[in-house]
Amino acid sequence: MVAAWADIPPEVVRPGVRRRGFGTDEAILVLNEIAPGMVPAPHRHEQFDQIATIVSGQARYHIGDMVHHVGPGSLLLIPAGMEHWIEPAGDEPVENLDVFAPARSDYRHLLTWMQSATPE
Repeated sequence: MVAAWADIPPEVVRPGVRRRGFGTDEAILVLNEIAPGMVPAPHRHEQFDQIATIVSGQARYHIGDMVHHVGPGSLLLIPAGMEHWIEPAGDEPVENLDVFAPARSDYRHLLTWMQSATPE
């Protein structure tokens, strides 16, 4: 299957935060769009590591007690159980791409659009 992020329906997570998903039960990519002024939501995942890359924008990415100033091309590894959150640093939205393998069961609903998509 071939798709463009712009063609994948977004899910509104909370004001200022949207996400889209692409993948399978084995691996999922989640593109997050984070608007300036959104309310940060510190959280942790006890069962799995998270890999993130910043696609666009500038942000402060908090991992544990560390604050990382990141921009396009930055890669982050968030170990299981580590509290983390992201917040835009500037006036432009941030896009960050998260990778989860195996796919998070609570994110599999982001893939339902793929069932009705026309394969190319």
